[in-house]
Amino acid sequence: KPIFMSELREILESPFAIQCMSSEDQRVLSFEGRKILLVEDNELNQEIAVEILQETGFIMDVADDGAVAVEKIKESEPGRYDLILMDIQMPILNGYEATKQIRALNKPGVSDIPIIAMTANAFDEDKKAAFAAGMNGHIAKPIDIPKLMELLTEILKETDDSI
Repeated sequence: KPIFMSELREILESPFAIQCMSSEDQRVLSFEGRKILLVEDNELNQEIAVEILQETGFIMDVADDGAVAVEKIKESEPGRYDLILMDIQMPILNGYEATKQIRALNKPGVSDIPIIAMTANAFDEDKKAAFAAGMNGHIAKPIDIPKLMELLTEILKETDDSI
């Protein structure tokens, strides 16, 4: 059966309704203008994530490998990105190593950008490995959008009370 973009979008967005939040949480939740670097090697996953996150107000930039992400972060100025969503399993430089390289940069406001691991591996040891590499959060694939939004809110509130 052919899949139409509008049908795919409707199916993908339906679980994302932020109806589970109280009205007070909805009032303070705003991602408008926040910048995310999405590090993901799978093109379909990139497209879906970008579409969903842009719908919530994020400004998106994409790197298709950890090595590309490290270069983008090295070249960036403080404030360029508010957060990094980092796939773990990538062919050239995996998410753990990319995170370690980002954390090793001597650039305040850049090397301490919050990083969230995105991986199909959701065991406790995978979460521990993500935190040991210097990541601030972990979310399992396939992505549960309400959980992702909750994690993004939590992490961004820790770094900036403007949300």
